[in-house]
Amino acid sequence: MNLLIGCPAETEWHESRVAVTPEVVGRLRRIGLDVVVEAGAGRRAGFPDEAYVAAGARVGDRLEVFTQPDILAVIHRPDCQRLRAGQIVIGLLGPYEAPEELSEVTALSFEGLPRTLSRAQSMDVLTSQANVAGYKAAVLAADTFGGFFPMMMTAAGTVRPAKVLVLGGGVAGLQAIGTARRLGALVTGYDVRAAARADIASTGAAVLDLKVTAEGEGGYARTLTADEQAEQQKALVDAIRDFDVVITTAQVPGHRPPALVPAEALAALAPGSVVVDLASGPLGGNVAGSVPGSRTETENGVVVLGAGNLPAQVPRAASSAWARNVAALLEHLIHDGSVVLDPEDEVTAGLLVRTKEAVS
Repeated sequence: MNLLIGCPAETEWHESRVAVTPEVVGRLRRIGLDVVVEAGAGRRAGFPDEAYVAAGARVGDRLEVFTQPDILAVIHRPDCQRLRAGQIVIGLLGPYEAPEELSEVTALSFEGLPRTLSRAQSMDVLTSQANVAGYKAAVLAADTFGGFFPMMMTAAGTVRPAKVLVLGGGVAGLQAIGTARRLGALVTGYDVRAAARADIASTGAAVLDLKVTAEGEGGYARTLTADEQAEQQKALVDAIRDFDVVITTAQVPGHRPPALVPAEALAALAPGSVVVDLASGPLGGNVAGSVPGSRTETENGVVVLGAGNLPAQVPRAASSAWARNVAALLEHLIHDGSVVLDPEDEVTAGLLVRTKEAVS
């Protein structure tokens, strides 16, 4: 008898993605999984129930999708009271907050995936979703900005291109840089990591050098000292006034994002400038005064967009990437029709959420 994987609909008002798409149903079936999807789960991402059925999945109600499957694939942590003891749950589960809620299940949280491990890259939802977020950030900024991104030569005269600054040279930052450049803007990137600055330069963008370097572990920047942060922010205030658009992308999963754009920097921007904060969320953001999911305007007319969940605004592409990550992970874990969770395996060890109840 095949293992059963279920995919419920996400219930957050801001979430349009789905964790399993019709495209990957065939991959899942080839490794010995039957698939059941909640009715309407993929509708907001552009995947109707009929597409799942045509791909070989079954469509069921919410109770069935939560209670019957051996494996549950989700975007965010679901209502844990609905989970069945012993189930395997895969998603961005927020393991740093109330991990005891996951004590009755085997929780595999993508936040813990060892991202520098080459064989884990096909499973990395943080990277795949950051790609989507970086793309959408540049498009959103261009749509919000009151001028053109590219240089325009018209009968009324020549309009200079927009000047865009992207703070952060990770996956989201590099995608934002590439997209803004394709839209015709003059783009500059900044990162405290020397390797990331080299990546920014490789895109053809200019590199802002503030003389602050902070190499960390696992591909992330280390936390700046108080003196370094003060030096960085002073330099940013001086540099930022020259830009029309600023996109910030610095995030550390489970921790407060670094403060990059203080109120003084916002005050230095010209009226009509746009700041997009990809790190804006419950733990804070990169930009002073950014509100998650909201558009605010400063007293001097700068528009600040708290854009911490941009992949949900590109749900078809984001869901397709996410579902491929889920399929790659399950192809790694399933052998001869069974899920093998080897604690010596770096991928498995990173993903498993350890709770006090599970350890005791």
